[in-house]
Amino acid sequence: QVQLVESGGGLVQAGGSLRLSCAAFGHTYSSVAMGWFRQAPGKEREFVASINWSGSGTNYADSVKGRFTISRDNAKNTVYLQMNSLKPEDTAVYYCAASPRFTATPTVPLGYNYWGQGTQVTVSS
Repeated sequence: QVQLVESGGGLVQAGGSLRLSCAAFGHTYSSVAMGWFRQAPGKEREFVASINWSGSGTNYADSVKGRFTISRDNAKNTVYLQMNSLKPEDTAVYYCAASPRFTATPTVPLGYNYWGQGTQVTVSS
C-alpha cells in the first residue's frame, strides 16, 4: 500500500517555473515506478512524465519534453516534477501516481494502482 501527497502547485505567469513534489508513504515506495498526470477542465487525464524505481529510466509526453524534468529521491520517498517555461495550456490539476511495474515507465492511467489527491497548477498569459 502506498499513499501519495502532492504539493507545490500554484499560480505562475507564462514562462515561469514550478516544482511539484509528491511524498509517498508506505514501505513499498522504492519498489514502484512513479508518474505524473494532469487533467484540465472538460478534458481527459493525460500522461505527463514517468520514472522507474531507480531513476535510470524516464518517459515524457511530447508536449512537455525539454521543459519538464521528473526525478526521485528514494531516501526521501519523494518524486519531483520540475516545470520550466510554463505555458497557459499547462494549466491543470496535476496528479502523481505509483505503479507496481517498477522497472517500467508506464504512460497510461491503467498502469498505476495508487493516486494522490492532485494539486492545481495555473499558468496565466
